[in-house]
Amino acid sequence: MRRHRVRLRYSPFDYAVHEDPYPIYARLREEAPLYRDEELGFWALSRHADVVAAFRDSETYSSANGVSLEPTAWGPHAHRTMSFLAMDHPRHTRMRALVSRGFTVRRVRDLEPRIRELTLRHLEPALEKGSFDLIADFAGKLPMDVICELMGVPGADRDELRALADVVVHREEGLNDVPPAGMEASLRLVAYFEELIAERRRVPRDDLTSALLRAEIDGDRLTDRDVIAFLFLMVVAGNETTTKLLGNAWYWAWRNPDQRAAAFAGAIDPWIEETLRYDTSSQSIARTPTRDLELYGSRVPAGEPMVLIVGSANRDPRVFPDPDRYDLTRDTSQLVSFGSGRHFCLGASLARLEARVALTELVRRVRTYDIDPEGARRVHSANVRGFATLPTTVKVP
Repeated sequence: MRRHRVRLRYSPFDYAVHEDPYPIYARLREEAPLYRDEELGFWALSRHADVVAAFRDSETYSSANGVSLEPTAWGPHAHRTMSFLAMDHPRHTRMRALVSRGFTVRRVRDLEPRIRELTLRHLEPALEKGSFDLIADFAGKLPMDVICELMGVPGADRDELRALADVVVHREEGLNDVPPAGMEASLRLVAYFEELIAERRRVPRDDLTSALLRAEIDGDRLTDRDVIAFLFLMVVAGNETTTKLLGNAWYWAWRNPDQRAAAFAGAIDPWIEETLRYDTSSQSIARTPTRDLELYGSRVPAGEPMVLIVGSANRDPRVFPDPDRYDLTRDTSQLVSFGSGRHFCLGASLARLEARVALTELVRRVRTYDIDPEGARRVHSANVRGFATLPTTVKVP
């Protein structure tokens, strides 16, 4: 008897997709490499070659309307919260160059000893308890502390900023937009950064916020609004994606004991890279075609949203053999978790550094561990994939 196949439907807002998007991605790649959703009014590309080509052709695939399909985050105003992620050349080039003056490779590299201190500050109390929530007690704290150290945010304010960032990212079931609580949290973050910038103008310090205010190229400088947008991006996107990377690495190593053994034997960098490929924090990113396109026999009109499904590209068997296997020995050089081309993620080196330090210190102090899958809960977000809670029990040497 012939079984009826369920109609293919993909929505980045669907809670079921958040729980496990990969079976849907596999169908998209094979059945609808150019997917059209009439109800939500977007197109999607899911194959590795198409996603990479779109990332590299920033003239055709514009970022000017933002990177998320949510109505309140989409449009010409998107740069107010997404900074240069929502800009095209030459504006993007100018903004990125100015931001890079404050966010230098040296500034990131020099953070390593401080990242290790912050790692141990949160990790050691958690390990002493024996059982703890990896996200709430460690992975959710470390990236925010690192970002706040960079920006010069006082320690007393960091819990509040972390809580606000969590609210900004969370999406309510059945609502395809930023919920009211998320809008309120965004406004509070902006107000906080306005005060921080005013303070740094009065008394500059050796931090990223002061460096951004000083940054200059041929007399061109960032406005206060530019700086606020970048700080907002750092707190929301930079913090959340690194938290999810740590949680995903911890979870998938637990689910794959043979790979966990390799990670605990010292394969930290392969652990990070395979996690970035296998279950990347940033699952999708939107673009706007600037001209009509002919793809897979269909016409995509200029101006209609196009979703690039990064999580699917990283599981494309045309590039990664046996892609649904978590394998720390594989070649991950073609992963697209940080994008490609002009918009390659400026924070990629910082995210990798944080993950390397955090996972190295975990491996040094933990002999083995277990996760309570019944207590694990995922974040519900249109773009970000990872855990909101990850109950863990450890055995230390």
